[in-house]
This record gives sequence, C-alpha cells and structure tokens, in this order.
Amino acid sequence: MGREDQVEEREVLESIFPEEITDISETEFRINIILDVPGEEPADDTDNEPPSFLLAVRYPDEYPDVAPRLDIIAPPNAPAHLHFNVGDDRDALLANLADTIQENLGMAMIFTLYSTLKEAAEQLIQDRRDAEAKVAEEAALAAEREENKKFHGTAVTPETFLKWREGFLREMEEQRLREEEERLAELKKAKVKEPVKLTGRQLWERGLAGKVEEDDVAADEEEGLADGVEQLKVEAA
Repeated sequence: MGREDQVEEREVLESIFPEEITDISETEFRINIILDVPGEEPADDTDNEPPSFLLAVRYPDEYPDVAPRLDIIAPPNAPAHLHFNVGDDRDALLANLADTIQENLGMAMIFTLYSTLKEAAEQLIQDRRDAEAKVAEEAALAAEREENKKFHGTAVTPETFLKWREGFLREMEEQRLREEEERLAELKKAKVKEPVKLTGRQLWERGLAGKVEEDDVAADEEEGLADGVEQLKVEAA
C-alpha cells in the first residue's frame, strides 16, 4: 500500500476524467466537478454555464490508509450561480465527506469522494430552489387569501345579528317617518291649491243653499243690466 496504489488510482481517474483532471504534481491534482441541476440544461455558451468547482486532491505518503488532503476551489472566472457559491458552501461540503472517508480508509476513494461531493452539492442547490419555490407559493397563497376576503361577508353570530337587527329596525322607522312627513306635506299643498267643494246637502245644512241661489240671481241681473246699458249706448249712437 502507498505510492503504487496512488499511481494505479491516478491512472484509473485519468480514464474516467480525461478532460476534467489536471495534474499539479506527482501526488497532487484537481478534478473539475460540473453539477447537473434539474431544470437547467448544460449551456453551449459561457454566459450560461452550469455551476462547477474544483476538487483539489493531494496524496499523503500513507494514502489510502490515511485520508487524502482535500480542498474545494472556485474555477477561475467562474460565473456566479443563484443557488451555489463555493466560498459560502465549501466548509459544509467538505464536512459532508467525513463519514465517507472513514468508511473507505485502506481503499482507493477519490472517485467515491467525487461522487459524494457532486451529489451533496446538487442536493444543496435543489434544497435552496425548493425553499425559494415554497416561499413564492406561500406568498401567492397569502395574496389569494387576501383577495378572497373581498368576496366573503362577516361571519354571523348572535351578537352581530342583534346589532344588524337593531340597525335595520331603526332604519325602517326613520324611513316610515320620512314617508309620513312627505305625505302630510302633500296634503297641505292640496288644501291650499284646491278649496273644498261642499255637497248640496252640506250647503243646505249650513243654510247656504238659498244664499248661493240669491247670489247667482243677483249676478245674473247685474250681468243683464250691464248688457242693457250697452245696448242703449249702441242705439243712442
């Protein structure tokens, strides 16, 4: 175990990652890890590249009987990603490898560590996307609830019903009084404009029947006298 195992593992990694692996020295290399994010297709242009980072590996002399020295590095000029940042996520991702390293001591483990690290980073991104979607969904539901309040009346309780009934009865009484006042006002106007006409019986009972007839006769005589005067004036002319 030792250097021979390291060389053999390095050759296997070269066959698996022909373009992703870069040697730094005989015992140190880096593997570019490109993350597969659901819903984000790999882009052909550099302006929309998927998130990625470098796994830096250095073999101690006793590897694989002791853990390799690992680090996570951001690629040069790497575009920022909304849900992943090497600087913020580095420590959590490296800590996530502790159990895997202990389980694989004595065996070549770099490919296993690569797979575990890639899966953890992708899950981290998915968790953040899910949390973001949940916040957006809750905001939409809250807005919908506020909108629905416009179409729901106040819940009826004995207290609210009695309060409504009191107000309704008061409103109906006020309306009745207004209508009564308007009716009385109309009656007063009618009495002023149209004098009451007495019936023949009422005239007789009040002793006005003969007077009315005399007044009518006197009026007729005056009218006849006036007509006679006019006739004399015409003949004299």
